[in-house]
Amino acid sequence: MEAADPDLTAQVAAAAPFTSLLGIEMVSASADEVRARLAWSEERCTAGDILHGGALMGLADNVGGFCAFLNLPDGAAGTATIESKTNFFGPVRSGYVHAVSRPLHTGRRTIVVDTELFDDAGKLVARVTQTQAVL
Repeated sequence: MEAADPDLTAQVAAAAPFTSLLGIEMVSASADEVRARLAWSEERCTAGDILHGGALMGLADNVGGFCAFLNLPDGAAGTATIESKTNFFGPVRSGYVHAVSRPLHTGRRTIVVDTELFDDAGKLVARVTQTQAVL
């Protein structure tokens, strides 16, 4: 299991406070790959003690957005999600969901990021592809 990086988590939360509200813990970050995790908890669940899809999508959007930010071209002020597609493959009923975001396209106007979400056993539970506008 990957350990969270408290300093990186605090830096990201300062820039994007919603990550703290969701409970996202950052693991590592580079322009090539951003890793984070989100703990299962009852307050993040839907019926049947399954981690809510919105929590998974929130994790993916934030981690993917950070990946896009790390790939901004010179002179860009930021990034904003303009499109997101999620496929769910299985439930998360305990432990952590682990996010791995990688850039698929880094352009001057848009950045496309792929985020895979895994459970503690390494099973793919969701995949999110998002397009970020370069601001």
